[in-house]
Amino acid sequence: MDQPETLMNTATNLAALPVDLSGKRVIVTAGAAGIGAALADAFAERGARVHLCDVDEQALATCRHAWARADVSRRDEIDRYMQTALSHLGGLDVLVNNAGIAGPTAGIADITADDLDATLDINLASQFHTVRHALPALREAGGGSIINISSVAGRMGVPMRTPYAATKWGVVGLTRSLAVELGPLGIRVNALLPGLVAGPRIDRVIAARAKNMGLTVEEETTLELSGVSLRQFVRAADIANMALFLASPFGAMVSGQAISIDGDLQSLPWQPPAA
Repeated sequence: MDQPETLMNTATNLAALPVDLSGKRVIVTAGAAGIGAALADAFAERGARVHLCDVDEQALATCRHAWARADVSRRDEIDRYMQTALSHLGGLDVLVNNAGIAGPTAGIADITADDLDATLDINLASQFHTVRHALPALREAGGGSIINISSVAGRMGVPMRTPYAATKWGVVGLTRSLAVELGPLGIRVNALLPGLVAGPRIDRVIAARAKNMGLTVEEETTLELSGVSLRQFVRAADIANMALFLASPFGAMVSGQAISIDGDLQSLPWQPPAA
């Protein structure tokens, strides 16, 4: 769906904000593709030094930033990655916890313990572990910014996606708690809650739902956007713009917030389980 000219102009203006992050040291998890790549690129374009991790070896092969392969579902790999990144950067100013998976789409009776554990490990536990490693460096820097990527599923119920929604609510709880705990150290902690983000992932979701519902892709797209006041998909750049704001002096007094970037999403279409 085409973006209205007014929205495109607004996004361009946001991208042109005088955000100077020269010399800032930034870690982005799952930063080689998609939203993570948009985040990494946005920080680098404003002078920051970026180090990222990912498991997508094809995306890493073309990455323009310093990187190391790491599977954040494994605590030992998180430990190694954070040590590598902190050593390379010589400290830390901004941590962006972007890694996440969709998890299973099924009724709770059909979701396996392994599916639940994988979603918990990647979407929630990994953020806990990266923050533990980042804390000494952020303290030494005299403060900094932690940005945790949650989801619109972190503020509303999402049937058939219980592991995903539970972890994204958990990210908001982790964020608010860390903001209170780390605020006296000058460390600001916020969560971003993207809505329906344009890209291959939502394209696959729409195609699958259209097939299941007996609709065309265009009809399903209209249905998906019917609960969004702006009738738009979010772009990765919109999420990156907010992250830049939070990490910059513009966001100096913003902490403990769960910020929705969703075009005012009020409801999500869903297909109930078969009787």
